[in-house]
Amino acid sequence: MQSERRESVFELIKTMNKAEKRNFKLYATRLAGNEGAKFLQLFDALDEMESYDEGKILRRCSVKKEQLPNMKAHLYRQILVSLRLLNAGHSVRLQLREQVDFARILFDKGLYRQAGKLLDKAAVQAEESEQFTILLDIVDLQKQVKVMNVPTEMTPVADNINRQSVRIFDRLENIGELYNLSVRLHSLHLQLGYARSQKDLDLLDLYFKPKLDLWRDRVLSFTERFYFYQAMAWYHYIRHNFAYSYRYGRAWIALFEQKPRMKQVLYDSYMHGYAWLLEGMYLMRKYSLFVETLRTFESESTELAGINENAEMISRQILFVGQLNKCLLEGAFKEGLWLVRNIDGYLRKFSKKLIVSDRMMLNYKIACLYFGDGNYARCMEYLSFIIAVKDPQIRRDLQCYGRMLNLIASYDAGIDYNLDYQIRSVYTFIVKMKDMTDMKRAFFLFFKKLSGTGALSMKQELKALYKRLKPYETHPYERRTFYYLDLMSWLESKISGRNFGDIVRGKFDRLLAEEHRAKGGDRQRP
Repeated sequence: MQSERRESVFELIKTMNKAEKRNFKLYATRLAGNEGAKFLQLFDALDEMESYDEGKILRRCSVKKEQLPNMKAHLYRQILVSLRLLNAGHSVRLQLREQVDFARILFDKGLYRQAGKLLDKAAVQAEESEQFTILLDIVDLQKQVKVMNVPTEMTPVADNINRQSVRIFDRLENIGELYNLSVRLHSLHLQLGYARSQKDLDLLDLYFKPKLDLWRDRVLSFTERFYFYQAMAWYHYIRHNFAYSYRYGRAWIALFEQKPRMKQVLYDSYMHGYAWLLEGMYLMRKYSLFVETLRTFESESTELAGINENAEMISRQILFVGQLNKCLLEGAFKEGLWLVRNIDGYLRKFSKKLIVSDRMMLNYKIACLYFGDGNYARCMEYLSFIIAVKDPQIRRDLQCYGRMLNLIASYDAGIDYNLDYQIRSVYTFIVKMKDMTDMKRAFFLFFKKLSGTGALSMKQELKALYKRLKPYETHPYERRTFYYLDLMSWLESKISGRNFGDIVRGKFDRLLAEEHRAKGGDRQRP
C-alpha cells in the first residue's frame, strides 16, 4: 500500500463534490466509446476507496502495474480539464486565460483580425480586474497580431504597445514589493505573535517602517493599495496598535466596496479583510460594532462561500472564530458549545487543507469555551492539538498560552499528581521560546509555591498574585497575554468563590453599560 500523500489523483478525487464528479462523468463520456474506458474504471475505483490501495486497483481495472502510472496521469489531466470547464464561469482569471488561448489558436490559423478583436476585449477586462500578469501576456500577443495585421506605419503602434508594457511592468514591480512586505510581516506574526519588548519594536521600525513610509503618499492601483493596507494592518497588529490595525482593516474593506466586482476576483483577500475588522473590534472590546460586522459578514459569506471550496473553507474559518470570540466576550460558554459540533465537522472536512495556525486558533478558542464552562477534560483535549505541534515557530505565542491554560485547567481539575513536572515543563518551554516576561514569572512563581501553600494562606497568595498582575493588563508588551488568557477573571473567581463564567458575564454587562453611556453621550453632543 502506498502513501495517500503521494497519490495526487486520489487526493484530488477525494476533494471533489457530487456536482464535480457528475460533471466529470459527463465530460469523460462525451465521446462515443468512452463509457467503458480504463481511466473511468480507475476513477470509480479510487472514488470508492477510503485509503489508496494499489493492489485493489490492479485487480479491479485489470491492468498491468507498469500501465498504472500513465493511466493515473491521464485521469488526473482529464479531471483538471473538467474542473476548469465547470469553474470557468466563476473565475475571471480562468476566463481571461481562456480568451488568450483562443486568441493564440486564431493567430496560429492566420485569423489575425479575429485574434485582435478577442485580445482587445480581454485587455479591457484584465485592466478592469487588475490582472496585470495576464494583461502582460495579452499585450505580448497583441504585438504579434499588430505586426501581421497593420500594413501602414508601425512606429506609433509600437510606441503605444511599448508604453503599455512599461506601465504594466511598473505595476507588477510595485505589487511584488508590497506583497513581499505583507508576506514578511505575516510570517513574522506567525513566528513571533506580538512584539514582546522594545527591542522587537525597534527592529520593526528599523526594517519595516521606512519601507512602508515610501508608499504612503503615492497614487496606487486597487491591488497596490490592497497590499499596502494589508502590510500596514499586520505592522500595527504586531505592535499592539489595534486601533490603527482596525483602521487599515476598514480601508481594506472599503476598497472592495468601491469596486464590488473585485470581491469575486479576490474573494480570499476580501474575506480576510473582515477577519481583520472582527479581530480588531474583539481585541478593543467594541462589542456592538463587532456584532454588527459579524452579522454583515455572515450575510456576505453566504454568497461568497459558493464561489469554490477554498472560499467556503476561508469563510467558515472566519465565521467560526468570530462566533467563538462573541461567546467568549459575552461569557456565554455553555450556550457557545453548540458551535463545537459544527466546527469539529469543519475540521474533519478540511483537515488536510487548513493551515496549522488556523486550526490552532480554532482549537484554542474551543478550549477556552470548555474552560469557561468548567469542563476541564474537554478543554485539555483541545489544547493537546496545540501542544502536539512539532514546529515551535508556528504561532509560538499560542503554543505558550495553550500550555499555560493547560496548567491552570489541570490545577482546577484536581490533577495535581504531576503538577510540579508540568510547571517545570511549561516554564522550560517558554524560556526556550524566549517568551518569558515579568508577568509570566509572577504566574509561575505562584504555581511553584502551590505545593507548600496551605488552604488558609491560599487566598492571600491569590490576592497577592492578582495585585502583581493587575498593572500588566495595560502594559505595552505584557498585555497581549490577557487577550488570550483571562487570568484576572480566573483569579477573581478563586478569590471571591464565584463561578468563572459569572465573573466574565459581569464584566460583559459593565462593557455594555459603558457602550450605552458612550452612545448616549454622543447623542447629546451639539
